Formats: sequence, C-alpha cells, structure tokens
Amino acid sequence: MSNWKIVNLQDVDDSAAGRMDGLEARMSRSDIESRDVGVSLFRYGPNVRNPMSHQHREQEEAYVIVSGSGRLRLDDEIKDVRQWDVIRVAPEVVRAFEGGPDGMDVVAVGGPKPEGGDGEISDSPWPDEAG
Repeated sequence: MSNWKIVNLQDVDDSAAGRMDGLEARMSRSDIESRDVGVSLFRYGPNVRNPMSHQHREQEEAYVIVSGSGRLRLDDEIKDVRQWDVIRVAPEVVRAFEGGPDGMDVVAVGGPKPEGGDGEISDSPWPDEAG
C-alpha cells in the first residue's frame, strides 16, 4: 500500500446500481486503500427517499451536502438540509436522506471501520410514515 492515493469518486463503482432508481452510492474506502477513513458519494435524484435507514455501533460519520437540497432523517426528526451544510452524526443515531426537488449530492466521511463493518439497517419507518 502506498502512502497516498488519488481516486475520482465518479470513477468508483456504483454499489447501488440496479437496486434503487434515482440513487447512486460510490464508496471509495477500498479504492483509496484507506485503513482509517471512508469517503463516499451519494446522489439522490429529485424527491428520491432512501427507504433504508441505518445506524452504527462504533463509527461516527459526517456528511457534506455538495449540491442540491433535501431532507435528513435523524432518529425521530426530519431536518431540511441544503448545499454546504455539514452534519455530524453519532454512531447510534438512525439516519437516511431524501433528495429535494432538484436532487441532492452528499459526500459522507466515516472514521475507522471495525472488522466486518458495524452498520445496522433499521426497519423503523421515517417519522412522517409512522402511525
């Protein structure tokens, strides 16, 4: 492994391809050969909501809205987000995104990932779907 690596996020394979219309997920941790940091690009089409929320056991994450706007689920709250907002999320917080009318691009940054990962899918509905 080299002491540095340059990778264009748009060249990273789309791990969401064929799974959900209007969503791209380009996760570069292995592409950049990183031991301690993960950087990913998520592209949400207009009004596309990720129905799968998740949380972590150990890994803290930060998100940067690099274009567009939308909404972010944080446990039982929904927050509006816009370009250049930076959001830090503690591991135990359930989170998911929804693109606004023009869609939204999000760069996610995660810290060290435990062996085998620590992401857990939540089956709880978005707060505006509950009840």
